[in-house]
Parts: sequence; C-alpha cells; structure tokens
Amino acid sequence: MKPFNLICCVAAGTIATNAAAQDGMNDLEIAHSAYVAGVIDIRYAHLAAAWTENPTVLEFATTMLRDHTAVNEAALNLLADLDVAPQDNDLSKALLEGAAAKREELAGLSGHAFDCAYATNELAYHQLVNTTVKDSFIPAVTVEPLGELLKDALATFQQHEKHAEMMVETLRCES
Repeated sequence: MKPFNLICCVAAGTIATNAAAQDGMNDLEIAHSAYVAGVIDIRYAHLAAAWTENPTVLEFATTMLRDHTAVNEAALNLLADLDVAPQDNDLSKALLEGAAAKREELAGLSGHAFDCAYATNELAYHQLVNTTVKDSFIPAVTVEPLGELLKDALATFQQHEKHAEMMVETLRCES
C-alpha cells in the first residue's frame, strides 16, 4: 500500500472508530471492542512471527503476542469476576472486517516489503487504538475496574506505539 493510501485509510479508520466509540457504547460493548482490538494485534503478530526473517520485527511481534494476550486474559478474568458477557457491536465488527483485509494484504508480501508494511501498520494501528481508548473508551466507562484495566493497557500500548515508531525508522520504511 502506498504511504498516502495508508494515511488515508488510517485517517478514515480513526474517524470511523472514534465516531462509533462515541455513539453511546455501553461498558460491555467497549470491553468487547477493546478485546477484539487485542485479538487483531495478536493475529498480526502471529503472521509476522511466521513471515519475517528480521530479528527486530520478530522481537516486536513476540512482544505483541505476550502483552496483548496478557491484557485480553485480564479482560476475560474481569468479565468473569463481574459475571457479565461482552457485547458484539458495530465497532468490533468493523475492526474485524478491516483487519481481515489487512492480514490478506500483509500475507501477500515478503522480505523487507512485509516487514515495513507490518511495522507501518503496527504504528498506525497503535496510534488509532491508543487515541480511541484514551479519548473515547476511558471517559465513557462507568465500571471502575474496566476503566482501570483500560488505563493500564493504554500505558503498555503507548509503549508499543513508540516501539513501532522506532521499528519503522530502523527498517527505513518509506514515509
């Protein structure tokens, strides 16, 4: 994907995600959307771990697997403790649909082209998710333990964003 197209897709995704997140989502819909966002990044990481031969990319993918799995397990434990079930919603469905297309695109690449596409996607994805969690999800949540989980996760995912940015620079991906 050309850099301009990526920027357009990210901008459109940001607008759509923030609009959906602000459209009266309840805590269970927010929890599900956040969980789905983690599942998506886990899937991207599995693909990267299988495709890349670059140690920097592999290390990043391994970090994504570890951290997103841990957050999603904490989310499932919280839902079990609260004895509630997450609710599917338009945002979680849109995230899954977009991610399927991105995984297909990434799977068609190899070598440096794959590494850069993965790194660039991870940077854009973390920027989008972090903005949504910080500006939409956290302010809207009414159940304190969910808010705390989101705040803790956000701190971790902001570090992922910085790591992804450094990875893009290290790989010398086109910007």
